[in-house]
Amino acid sequence: MLTLEQRVYYEDTDAGGVVYHSQYLNFMERARTEWLRSLGFSQHVLREDLQVLFVVHRIEIAYKKPARLDDVLQIQTEITKIGHGSMKCQQVIRRGDTLLIDATVNIACVHAETFKPIGIPPRIKLALERS
Repeated sequence: MLTLEQRVYYEDTDAGGVVYHSQYLNFMERARTEWLRSLGFSQHVLREDLQVLFVVHRIEIAYKKPARLDDVLQIQTEITKIGHGSMKCQQVIRRGDTLLIDATVNIACVHAETFKPIGIPPRIKLALERS
């Protein structure tokens, strides 16, 4: 599991200073990107060297409580299932001990040029299984 800290900036909020609902998707995307980077797979390496991309296929999200301007959030990412060409992540966003967001994200592996589904390359799959 990886935890990424993210501060809420003015651009993340609506006129009332509350994080706009779609912004949580951006926070979760950043956390997944940094999690892959921590395993040695930057977006550049995935696309250019390995010819793969990971794309969101489905997301289920429960909004529990709002985040507000200047809050520091902790976005946790954990793999719960790895398949041949897909994986499932559980992502939660907290402010300290308070749960704000609980999401399940299904991710597919696709070829970087054709966007057709492919198997997760063995070296990535091994790193994912070890994480």
